Amino acid sequence: MTELARPGKIIAIHLNYVSRADQRGRRPAAPSYFFKPASSLAATDGVVERPAGTELLAFEGEIALIIGTAARRVSVDEAWAHVASVTASNDLGLYDLRANDKGSNVRSKGGDGYTPVGPELIAAASVDPAALRVRAWVNGELAQDDTTAGLLFPLPQLVADLSQHFTLEPGDIILTGTPAGSSVIVPGDVVEVEVDAPDAPGAPSSGRLRTTVTQGEVEFDPALGSMPAVDDLQRAEAWGSRELAGLPAVEQQSGLSPELRAKLEAAPTAGLSSQLRKRGLRSCFIDGLSANLPGAKIVGAAKTLRFVPAREDLFTSHGGGYNAQKRAFDAVDEGEIIVIEARGDETTGTLGDILALRAKTRGAAGVVTDGGVRDFDAVAEIGLPVFSKGAHPSVLGRKHVPWEFDVTIGCGGATVQPGDVIVGDGDGVIVIPAALAEEVADAALVQEDEDAWIAEQVAAGNAVDGLFPMNAEWRAKYSLHLASLAQEPAER
Repeated sequence: MTELARPGKIIAIHLNYVSRADQRGRRPAAPSYFFKPASSLAATDGVVERPAGTELLAFEGEIALIIGTAARRVSVDEAWAHVASVTASNDLGLYDLRANDKGSNVRSKGGDGYTPVGPELIAAASVDPAALRVRAWVNGELAQDDTTAGLLFPLPQLVADLSQHFTLEPGDIILTGTPAGSSVIVPGDVVEVEVDAPDAPGAPSSGRLRTTVTQGEVEFDPALGSMPAVDDLQRAEAWGSRELAGLPAVEQQSGLSPELRAKLEAAPTAGLSSQLRKRGLRSCFIDGLSANLPGAKIVGAAKTLRFVPAREDLFTSHGGGYNAQKRAFDAVDEGEIIVIEARGDETTGTLGDILALRAKTRGAAGVVTDGGVRDFDAVAEIGLPVFSKGAHPSVLGRKHVPWEFDVTIGCGGATVQPGDVIVGDGDGVIVIPAALAEEVADAALVQEDEDAWIAEQVAAGNAVDGLFPMNAEWRAKYSLHLASLAQEPAER
C-alpha cells in the first residue's frame, strides 16, 4: 500500500458521468466543483462513521488524480503531464446535511474519513486517461462499473480548467466524479472501490480500497448549527431512485386521477373559463402568456415557485447553491406543472435548458411563468411545454431572487395555490380550484358538445340569432338530437 502525503487541496466535481447525469435528469454545460478538507482523507481498510441521528450516508466510487508537478494555466494538451498518478477514491457524503450546505458540501462531504484514497498508485504516464475504469462493490456485490469514455468532461479538461483559477500543487487530489450506482450504506456495510486500466500493458490496478461503515454515538448539537434533515427528494437521490429508497412511484404523487386528466385534456380552456365564470370565479386566467410549442396542451396540478425582486444581499443568501428554484425543479412530481411567480417581468429568464431537462426527466407536464425563458430554443427542443412571456437571454439574478416554493403565489394576475389544477392551450392558461375541477370539466365537455352541434347548424346555413345562444325552439331541437344519440346503440 502506498502512503499518500497530506494534500494541500482536495477538489471534487459535482457531476461528471453521463450515466449519473441521466439518472439525475440534468447534464451540466460546464464542470462545477467543491473542496473537501484534507482531514477527510483516509487510507484503505479504514472505517467511516455514520453520525448519530442520520440515515443517508452514501458511497461514490471515483477516480482520484494526484498532481505531480505544479500546474497554472495549462492547456488541455499539457494537463495530463502534470498528473503523477491515478488511484481509487470513495467520495462519501451525508445527504442529511446536503440541503443545508446548498452545494458547497462543506459538512455533507467533509467529515473525518469521508475521502478514502488508495491503496496503490497507477503512474499516469502509463495509461490513457480516456480508458480508465472504476468499479465499486458493496458487501461483495458489484454496484458501479463505468469507464472514462463515459465522462461529460475528460480528465485532462478538469486539470486545465482548475489550473486557470488557481495553482494545482504537487500532492493535490482531484476527485473526478462518480457513475450511476451510488447508493446508501449502513453500519456494517463494506464498500470496495477499484480503478484500473484493463487495456494498458500489464492492466495496472489500484487494488481494492476498502471502507467499513460504523455507527456513531455522538449527535450534532442544535445550539451550534443547522441540524440534519431529510425529505423524500434527498432519500431518492441518496439511494439512486425512489424505488430503491422504498418510496411510492412518482405516478402516485399526482393530484389528478387519469379520468379527470382525460376530461381536462379534452376540454378547451375557453370552455373551462366559461364554466368558472358561471360559478362566480372571474379571476382565474393567467394573462399574457404563450406556448413555446405550437399546439401545446398542458394539464396538471400546480407546483408553485415564488421569486422576489432582486436585492444583492438576499441573492447572496438565497440565490446560490441549492436554492428554492433548483429545489422546486428537483421536487416536481410526474404530471405536475411548475407555476412561477415572476411579477410579470419579462426582462430576464426564469428557467433555462438545464432546469427544463430536469423537469422533463421528472415527468412534469409543463411550466408556466409570467417571466421570460432563457435558452428558449433549447428548452423547446427538449420538448417541455412552457407558457411564458417569451424569450430573454439574461440570467435569473438580474431581476429575481428565488425565495420559496409550495406556497400561494400570484402569476399573470391570477392567484395560484399548490395543488390547483392548471390547464393551458392555444387560448392561454387558466387556474381551477381542485375541488371544482371535476364539476367544471364535466360541464365544459357538455358545453363543448352543444357548441359543436350549434356550429353544424350554422354551417348548414342557419342564422345565429336564436341559435347562439339557443332559444326555446332550438333547445327543443337539440334535446331531440341528444335523444336520438341515446337511442343509437340500442338500435344497432
